[in-house]
Amino acid sequence: MADPVMEESDSLPGKEELDWGYEEGVEWGLLFPEANGENQSPINLNSREARYDPRLLEVGLTPNYVVCRDCEVINDGHTVRIMLKSKSVVTGGPLPSDHEFELHEVRFHWGKENQRGSEHTVNFKAFPMELHLIHWNSTLFNTMDDAMGKKNGILIIALFVQIGKEHLGLKAVTEVLQDLQYKGKTKIIPCFNPNTLLPDPLLRDYWVYEGSLTTPPCSEKVTWILYRYPLTISQMQIEEFRRLRSHIKGAELPEGNDGLLGDNFRPTQPLSDRMVRAAFQ
Repeated sequence: MADPVMEESDSLPGKEELDWGYEEGVEWGLLFPEANGENQSPINLNSREARYDPRLLEVGLTPNYVVCRDCEVINDGHTVRIMLKSKSVVTGGPLPSDHEFELHEVRFHWGKENQRGSEHTVNFKAFPMELHLIHWNSTLFNTMDDAMGKKNGILIIALFVQIGKEHLGLKAVTEVLQDLQYKGKTKIIPCFNPNTLLPDPLLRDYWVYEGSLTTPPCSEKVTWILYRYPLTISQMQIEEFRRLRSHIKGAELPEGNDGLLGDNFRPTQPLSDRMVRAAFQ
């Protein structure tokens, strides 16, 4: 009979079971060859070098998100994941016309201190947190796994997060993080509204580029949309994330490892000859 502890991570493909982390000097490319690709994420967004593309505004980026009932929130040892059951989709903007991209999950990346944490940087400035709404093309593919690494397969909408007033939409999540202290812990929350993570629909300012997943296996052909205006969460809310642990309860930690989950961001990768487009001037 299977060991029940392993089943908690059965949503991850087998390859991701290989041990990886964010310690300095860890070479993901040795285990995951795609991490050595030319079009990797995250990147530094140089606002002066982004090219304004008015075509991005011809068809507005249109999220059609619905409230998710009984959403599962997971501490997988690398990040916090909100797994969405109800069918929320996004269309328009830079996406191929008549293609729907379905929201699969939300992931968070944060720093142990406020001056770092985001994966992408803007003019070399980092934010304390970045959240990713991960979508797959449900017009072309049957599952998220089918869409990985395929042209027009995966869309990630990213939002930078700054510290300020409390974020009411994320309260449902930050309130239960104390129950998810250790790796493998999950919690069902009664209600989560992904619409609360998006800026005002009138704020259509975003950047677009082609990149990769920022976690192994680092598959490419990912369309990234990064909103220019950050979300705001309170200092207390980000501290709830910083209290989480990257190990299972009772695990023996290597020397010098405090076991806290944080600084779970990949360093920025070379832009090479890619173009970043902007939907604003």
